[in-house]
Amino acid sequence: MLLLGVAMPLKYMMDMPSAVLWVGLTHGLLWILYIGALMVMYLAHSWPVMRLLGGIVSSVLPFGPFVFDRRLREAEPGEAARAAEAAQ
Repeated sequence: MLLLGVAMPLKYMMDMPSAVLWVGLTHGLLWILYIGALMVMYLAHSWPVMRLLGGIVSSVLPFGPFVFDRRLREAEPGEAARAAEAAQ
């Protein structure tokens, strides 16, 4: 949203290409962190490969990670509760 709604208009209408550089760089770094978090969960919690692929596909869809997160919470409510208890 920020990239398309703010940075791109600044680049083309106000001749400020650095806006796209910084917003795009931040966007890319956050995506890499998301994929890394998926890999950690896949390895640490023995996720099925299809769940990992679902998370990767959702990462490129608009609002996909939010839908993926909701489906994870609905699919395994007991697992989330056990993880919360273990963290305390």
